[in-house]
Amino acid sequence: MDLKTASALRRLRLVSAPEAVSFILLLVCSVLKRTTDFNAVPVMGMVHGVLFVLYVIFWADAWNRTKWSLRTAALYFVLSVLPTGGFFAERKLKREAESAVIASRARKEGVVNA
Repeated sequence: MDLKTASALRRLRLVSAPEAVSFILLLVCSVLKRTTDFNAVPVMGMVHGVLFVLYVIFWADAWNRTKWSLRTAALYFVLSVLPTGGFFAERKLKREAESAVIASRARKEGVVNA
């Protein structure tokens, strides 16, 4: 895995958890708007919107660089539209990045012919 691919995965991983948190907070703000006079939906909507757009941009970049299958790319996209999916995406991306680093080191040391 080259440096640009690793960076793309890292960017996607770093934005996935905050995107999930902002989604949950937006849902909470929506409930509070309907049940109380508290209305933070416009602010949280904007924050979540920016984070979601960043997630989609970083997802597309990671898909392009890693050459994921359509199934894997679709999984990461579906996780972005589920309220807690970003947390699962972050964990899965972390494992994928660690595996890639281990494989890269093994190739560099000549342990694996890949």
